[in-house]
Amino acid sequence: MISNLEKQSAVEIGRLVARGRLDPFDVAEFFLARIERDRANPSFILVTRKRALEEAEASRKRHREGRAAGPLDGVPIAWKDLVDMAGERTTAGSALYADSPPKETDAPIVANLAAAGMVALGKTNLSEFAFSALGLNPHFGTPRNPHDPATPRIAGGSSSGAAVAIAGGLAPCAIGSDTGGSIRAPASFCGIVGFKTSEGRIDKQGVFPLSRTLDTIGPMAHTVEDCVLIDMALRGQSSSPVRPLDLSGVEFVVPDKSGIDDAEAAVAANLDAVMKRLAAAGAKVMSRPIRSIGAMRALSAQFGSMVAIEAYAEHRAIFDSPNAQRMDRRVVKRALGGRVSERDALNLQRCREELIAALTEELKGALLVLPATPMTAPAIGPLERDDELFRVTNLRVIHYTFLGNLFRMCGLALPSGTDAAGLPTGVQFLAASGDDNRLLSIGLSMEKVLSR
Repeated sequence: MISNLEKQSAVEIGRLVARGRLDPFDVAEFFLARIERDRANPSFILVTRKRALEEAEASRKRHREGRAAGPLDGVPIAWKDLVDMAGERTTAGSALYADSPPKETDAPIVANLAAAGMVALGKTNLSEFAFSALGLNPHFGTPRNPHDPATPRIAGGSSSGAAVAIAGGLAPCAIGSDTGGSIRAPASFCGIVGFKTSEGRIDKQGVFPLSRTLDTIGPMAHTVEDCVLIDMALRGQSSSPVRPLDLSGVEFVVPDKSGIDDAEAAVAANLDAVMKRLAAAGAKVMSRPIRSIGAMRALSAQFGSMVAIEAYAEHRAIFDSPNAQRMDRRVVKRALGGRVSERDALNLQRCREELIAALTEELKGALLVLPATPMTAPAIGPLERDDELFRVTNLRVIHYTFLGNLFRMCGLALPSGTDAAGLPTGVQFLAASGDDNRLLSIGLSMEKVLSR
């Protein structure tokens, strides 16, 4: 086995398998063993050992016969437990579905990655119904951030288990969902890369819904290159137009203090350092007011949370029934905040479209740069004991990521450094809806600059 295999990117594992330096079956067993050793940290709800070994054996056979399915053939991956897999239940992190019947078929995205030769290790933990940015789960346990072995800290949510699996070396990559920051926040807290795709880019059939408007599917991994190839495979594509893009032709806009109004010192300092390195590489970096940010925040304050409104409408039969007593009380309370008038819901939708157009005009093709999270990962204990602290902290965690969803943008979260205690910080780059390929192309170039 290659030393430090748990730290290798998905793409690098694929290359080593293709060169015959790694056996897919051995790789699967390696990561399955690491998952088993780390069971005290509940990053996985379900381990699909039988499926993983069967898929790894099939990959081994393809490689030996010279008919590999692609660059990710034989690479293990973990799935957030919102996504249907044949023969397995989908819990959505909820006790309500802990004993639900197994699904008969794979979701299309699961089938697509299987066709690309990827090996499914299992289903990862999450906030119940994917409705929290903190990652706490009273039913299956709360995954702990691997960057602080002394103090249990959140991994971020709702794709908490996925982030812990990657940062903890249990899987080279994972699939998460992002409705208000559920990929980018855990990526930030855990020091990995997360890609929020544009609305509609990735098929959501067979994925448990929270907000059918804002829900997006995307990869979490060690590198941007990983995300490029996984995004390609999720869409069932055999090639990608994404290539590194000359940064000298790229403009980045960092909002002034009216837009970035809440960031710990280390988060702000690391963001500034990232932008200086990009400027030194030839990119055009500007700081100026972005009026649409304040307007979008005011819109939500006036009419309510679009996620809560759609979540309540989607799962009203549960939230208004005795079954709600079996759910995380904090999730239920947040969902009940979505009981608004039809007039307010329609005004929210209409004004949102107006502000999306306004931001597009303000940016004129530039990428919007914001902290991924305004702080490093807080401790779990106080959040478990104090529901008001939980509420305030949850809103603070998504202070910047939620803008990407409301403005219908695609977003790439990259590690930006650490604070004095060694806890990761993150920065997110947001592009207009549909500009995913351009954002990933820029991301490939940024990754090279920032890794020097």
